[in-house]
Amino acid sequence: MTPPPADRAVDDAAANGGGKITRNVVLATALEIIDRDGADGLSMRRLARALGRDPMILYRHAPNKAALLDGVAETVLAQLKVDSTDRDWAAQLRTVARDYRRLALAHPHVVPLLVTRLLATPLALRPQGTLRPLEDILTLLTRAGFSGPDALHIYQALFGFLKGHVLNELQQLVENPDETDDLLRLGLHRLPIGEFPLLRSLAPVLASHDGAIELERGLDILLIGLTTTLIPQTG
Repeated sequence: MTPPPADRAVDDAAANGGGKITRNVVLATALEIIDRDGADGLSMRRLARALGRDPMILYRHAPNKAALLDGVAETVLAQLKVDSTDRDWAAQLRTVARDYRRLALAHPHVVPLLVTRLLATPLALRPQGTLRPLEDILTLLTRAGFSGPDALHIYQALFGFLKGHVLNELQQLVENPDETDDLLRLGLHRLPIGEFPLLRSLAPVLASHDGAIELERGLDILLIGLTTTLIPQTG
């Protein structure tokens, strides 16, 4: 039975003792669980145990696990700040890209929520907090003189690259970490040399992959290409 409004004054503080549970506390605790055990390790009951509360209290803040996952994605993306007043739009995008990678490395189990889960949801149905970087980058670019469609194209190119980059960096698998020979360490020796000669020859490059350096190289290519093909209007 739903408690009468007067009884709601007791609120969460009356449940199992302790202070009031807010949405921010719920999402922060959910993020801790996901960081440790992945999204599959999160459940309403487990979250309630971590908070020391009755599971029914959580439904005031998130109706189901899907809403929790969306809230966690918002919590992480809220840390991605865009200075839409920066006059150097390319430098600002480079800063955003570095910060996005930093967040991905800090919360690797959240990356699928930021990439595949959001991409599977139409824009208008995504949590509004996850759209804030898009709106801020559109503001940055239109202030720099780009048309709305060109600004959107730049955003899509940048984040398409970023999402692919972090997924690739986080999923770099080493077959034999104790092996000193790069070909054996990566397991590339299993590939027929007649069919994959170039891939096998790049074993030292793959073994020495540096995500930060590769990000900068990719951004150089992307931003140089954008600045030569999309010209902001001035005046």
